[in-house]
Amino acid sequence: MKRLLPLLAVVMLTSANAEMRFWTNLNGQLVEAEMLGVNATARTVQVRLKNGQVAELPIAELSQPDREFAKTEWARLQTADSTPGANKFVSLPRSFAARFTAATRRQKTLESGVTVDLEPVVIRALDWLKSKQNLDGSWGSADKAAMTGFALQCFLGHGETPESADYGQTIVKALLYLIELAKKNPRGMLAEKWETGGGGAGTYEHPIATVAMGEVYVSARLGSRSLPGLRECFVKAVTLIIEQQSDKGSWGYGGKEIVYNPQTGNDLSVANWHYLALHAAKRTHLKIDGLENACQKAVNGILAKQTKDGGFGVSDRDRHYNQWSLTGGATAGLLLLDAAQAPTATKGLKFLSDFLQAEPPDWNTNCNLYCWHGYTHAFRLAPEADWKNYASKVLPIVAAAQDTDGSFKRGTANYPAGDASNDIYRACLCTLILESPYRFAR
Repeated sequence: MKRLLPLLAVVMLTSANAEMRFWTNLNGQLVEAEMLGVNATARTVQVRLKNGQVAELPIAELSQPDREFAKTEWARLQTADSTPGANKFVSLPRSFAARFTAATRRQKTLESGVTVDLEPVVIRALDWLKSKQNLDGSWGSADKAAMTGFALQCFLGHGETPESADYGQTIVKALLYLIELAKKNPRGMLAEKWETGGGGAGTYEHPIATVAMGEVYVSARLGSRSLPGLRECFVKAVTLIIEQQSDKGSWGYGGKEIVYNPQTGNDLSVANWHYLALHAAKRTHLKIDGLENACQKAVNGILAKQTKDGGFGVSDRDRHYNQWSLTGGATAGLLLLDAAQAPTATKGLKFLSDFLQAEPPDWNTNCNLYCWHGYTHAFRLAPEADWKNYASKVLPIVAAAQDTDGSFKRGTANYPAGDASNDIYRACLCTLILESPYRFAR
């Protein structure tokens, strides 16, 4: 048996009436399990063992009676539209489609022009992150909501769900931490530093954790495990983001009740994380008041930040909010929130392409992982040739920086705000970049 992650609607339909039976391979070995579906790409039958673990049985190695049973059962499952929950996967966003099997993950990675096998790199990173989870389900010692949000995104980006054999409990513990945090904070804010006067960290924590909650909500449709409070917490988190958006389409801090202050928001640094949160909300298809209007305001805010160079931000490279660091996230925001803005986004992509050609990413000279994270989102949504040119250069650099324990060595940043000195923050950004071929698959 080998480790397996939940499969997709295109290759699998679950049965509410599946029964335990004995399966026999060509060597006469028996295993008791219930059939869940078929991975048509890998030519395997997916089963759930008596201990609850999910595994794949190669069809070619099954006995002839078992092959016939699998064929008949597969045909029944494909037509079982009236079975409760039989087609619950069809509502998954298309962009989620490639993350749930090793075969599709490798396929998307190869299509991205990356010849390095990233699967073992990502698994080592997830194992390391799992080992670093706090007892309360969080990660880190500061800004724990943000670190938990980042870590959750890493597991979810690899197709893990609350029912995954290896990481399911890790995800559930993290989710419970965020839900409890939201319950005790005013307005359901997903942040440790929600109070005004404590700096602006809370306005970063909240959207990062909100993205993770949204991805859990979508991915949870793959399973049957109940996750009480998830929907309510997520909707409340998105509603807070909508309510705290400034007239200029951004977010700021320094408020009187909580750290958010809708009167001051007008920069791309904090806004870039909120674009991802709004996009996560759109992917859930939940009806959230004001969501579409907030997306349009955000798009207008991005457009107002474009410079004559095509980038987004300010043209002074010595300034904190400059276009060299923020254009990736802003360009991705345009494409995620309003596909009709592709012509404008193209100018941002050209700015980034020209910049990266002049100053190629290098771990030992300009390892600005915060910036690379944004660049990766933008190029993943770009035309295929632009994406392959970027991915084939940057992803192998990130993979090569992994240490033997699954963590990542610290690179040398030439932009202080782009550095990732914290080991958990660094590991999360690296993992999300490495997952990008299938995490944001088109």
